[in-house]
Amino acid sequence: MVDVLVVGAGLSGLLAATVLQTAGKSVVVVEKARGVGGRLATWRLGPGRGDTGAQFFTVREPQFQQFVDEWQQAGLVFEWSRGWADGSAVATNQADGFPRYAISGGMTAVPKHLAANLTLRNQVKLTKIRVIGNGWEVEAENGRFYQSRALLLTPPVPQSLALLDAGQVPLAAADRAALAKISYAPCLSGLFWVEGEVLLPEPGALQRPEAAVSWLANNQSKGISPEAQIITAHANPELSKIWYEAPKGELVGLFMRELRPFLSKNATVKAHHIHKWRYALPTTLHPERTLLATDLPPLAFAGDAFNGPRVEGAALSGLAAAEVLQKELDVPQKPR
Repeated sequence: MVDVLVVGAGLSGLLAATVLQTAGKSVVVVEKARGVGGRLATWRLGPGRGDTGAQFFTVREPQFQQFVDEWQQAGLVFEWSRGWADGSAVATNQADGFPRYAISGGMTAVPKHLAANLTLRNQVKLTKIRVIGNGWEVEAENGRFYQSRALLLTPPVPQSLALLDAGQVPLAAADRAALAKISYAPCLSGLFWVEGEVLLPEPGALQRPEAAVSWLANNQSKGISPEAQIITAHANPELSKIWYEAPKGELVGLFMRELRPFLSKNATVKAHHIHKWRYALPTTLHPERTLLATDLPPLAFAGDAFNGPRVEGAALSGLAAAEVLQKELDVPQKPR
């Protein structure tokens, strides 16, 4: 039995695991995917690569800035741009001054960096979570079991609740009500390998909240795909919801209609990739950075839906969850 089992190897889970391990706790991270990072995701296409989920991040809080400074010194993080108008990637006089950070080699690089020092179990699809004594037992689809004194759940909240319900965990009514209020919007994401001139404005990206495709970015201009021009396109939340179940061929056509005005006449699309994010954008947030379950062994919830949908919000949520779990573990537990 370990001190803490962290479910989900996104930024929240990996930062929480890092802090807890540094504090001397034994930690295991389980992740259903082959890789790490969650929506900090980078996909190879042809000779290049593109970020399919989060495109950049900003920093407002000193607690997160400390980590970003370390990553920048290590050559992982660089400043892509600053001074963008609110809601647009087009340079204007309405500068807010916040750096827009990108990650060398793509957004996945930072999660990989964090995971390198952790005990990580990939491709572990969980089926249920149950209480055992003063701790937790988590069952995986492959028949394996993981036991821990404390549990941190970082997947999208509906997925976490489904695992708890499968194991008949008696969440307090107030906790369940608070978690049930959290909601998400999907995002359809497309990557396109383009040969020829791409007509996106500096710094190589365009954000149009009201357009069908609300985000377009050239990953070569961003600095993560020197080998080829890989364009990332995101459909807006409303369109993503309507078209979510559409065949990928139709989605390619949808994206191409929006992308074509930003390509020169001689530009050609050599390859494409479509990715669907079901829980991409938290639309109803929990007001606190984490939720610690009541009347149960130590159980915390974290992620970008906890007081901040940005990358920074996910990071701060994981750090807050690590703090409350560490306090819980340092208090002697009464037998249940």
